[in-house]
Amino acid sequence: MKNQFNTTLKRWPTWIIMFFCIVALMLIGTQRDSGPATPQDRIESISQRLACPTCDGESVYESRGAASQAIRKEIARQVTDGQLTDSQIVKAIDDSYTADLKLVPGGTGFDALIWILPIVLLIVAIAGLVVVFRRWKLQGSLLATEADRDLVESALRQVSENRDS
Repeated sequence: MKNQFNTTLKRWPTWIIMFFCIVALMLIGTQRDSGPATPQDRIESISQRLACPTCDGESVYESRGAASQAIRKEIARQVTDGQLTDSQIVKAIDDSYTADLKLVPGGTGFDALIWILPIVLLIVAIAGLVVVFRRWKLQGSLLATEADRDLVESALRQVSENRDS
């Protein structure tokens, strides 16, 4: 009874630490940015989400190419008009080019898999570890039994007899 109580007490600190880590991560995750405040902030935010069609690996925001400047002007015009949301502006500009300009995948369809798959894999990996650790725990202790001791003793006797002969 005492051994079971000690085992239970040893598990509690780990679970408490895990609980506080999860709560902390959830709190961090819920602290969302309110989004761009000014039109200039919106223009910069949108241009950071689009890839330059003529440059390799640069966003429209970083690039100084002619195509990026034209896209920035179009973004500024649409933000000034105030008719479209940021996502709608990104979609409109992305649709007007043959190449895919989005740097950040969307949250629907196949793009949603890009966001969800790592989380699912992490959960499956943790579940797998839990199953393996429980299986190891249920296998029992690795202490020698009386039958094990008898087997070793008989083997040692045979070795000793073989040396003597």
